[in-house]
Amino acid sequence: MIGVFVALLLMGHVYMIMLAMLCQTIVYREVTALFSLTSHAPDSGEAENKREKDPWSKTLNWYFFAVTNYFLYGESIIYYFKHVIFSDGQLLPFATNHRIISFTLYTIGFVGFVMSLRRGFLKQQFGLFCWVHMSLLLIVVSGHFIVNNILEGMIWFWVPASLVICNDIFAYVWGMTVGRTPLIKLSPKKTVEGFVGAFWSTLLFSVFWGSYFMRFNYMICPVHDLGVSAWSNVQCTPNPVFVWKVWQIWSPLRVFLSRLLGKSVTVIPYAPYQLHLLVFAVFASLVAPFGGFFASGFKRAFNIKDFGHSIPGHGGMTDRMDCQFLMGVFTYVYYSSLIREHHVSVGSILQMIVSGLSVNDQVELVKDLKKYMEGQGIMIV
Repeated sequence: MIGVFVALLLMGHVYMIMLAMLCQTIVYREVTALFSLTSHAPDSGEAENKREKDPWSKTLNWYFFAVTNYFLYGESIIYYFKHVIFSDGQLLPFATNHRIISFTLYTIGFVGFVMSLRRGFLKQQFGLFCWVHMSLLLIVVSGHFIVNNILEGMIWFWVPASLVICNDIFAYVWGMTVGRTPLIKLSPKKTVEGFVGAFWSTLLFSVFWGSYFMRFNYMICPVHDLGVSAWSNVQCTPNPVFVWKVWQIWSPLRVFLSRLLGKSVTVIPYAPYQLHLLVFAVFASLVAPFGGFFASGFKRAFNIKDFGHSIPGHGGMTDRMDCQFLMGVFTYVYYSSLIREHHVSVGSILQMIVSGLSVNDQVELVKDLKKYMEGQGIMIV
């Protein structure tokens, strides 16, 4: 699995997005399969035919799944590829009317659900409706944020996902070697020693792992062309968090280190990204595992060992992705709140022009812009 994961990473952003969407789809199928009308007895005294099945159950599951994906990924396409969408006349109606189209599609599903309500299945049908929406919130919306992380730069997906995997491995290693004290009743095999050992191991791993991958433009550059791969010549202005700086060592500490190492030590080079890596490592170690504990409680509630058998020897996809969804959402929120730079781009200006100016105003703008460029000595044919 790790080999396939790395191969898709090298092949490009499109393949990683397809992988994220595939995982999201399988997890959604596994979770919604736990709650279906056909697996419950109809309401007592109301059903005309106890063997009668509701034909809308799975249809509505996947209809709302498709509509939610259309809305969320449409938003991502419009945001990250404004320069393409708003310069192509054929795609312009999609961009300007995307939200009303999405709402209309959802309304059709809602009306279809109400029309499908039948005596004898009402309690189960409304339970299914709530279950589907909860699954969409926890799975599809989380998957959408993970895809956004990929589009912001492969490193914002690859490194946080690696930290969750690293923490899981070290928790197993430390738990098997020195683990004695149970951590939580929902997961009897988890130990306090494994939890603490994995925390410190993940902290150390994060700095070395993230520092290595921040050297590559392919990893740190936001996507502008979905056709690039690890072998493409990707160029961009790096985010300031990836720019190396030096820290002037406090004078007493400088003397101590110089004597300890036998040479003069006055500064320590660092990249701000390394400090952010520590935050990601802390979250991956202390919070993300609770996604796994949540999934364990879920399985206990339904008295099942695994969510499915999508991955031979590992159970279902949900069993492998339970912590990753939580980590992906945190990474996106953290990055967009504290790290992302907000600049005026060609795409954003083009969006304002297309949506805010009349055709005559657009023509006038082109003439004025052409006159300005010619004044700068740039001839436009």
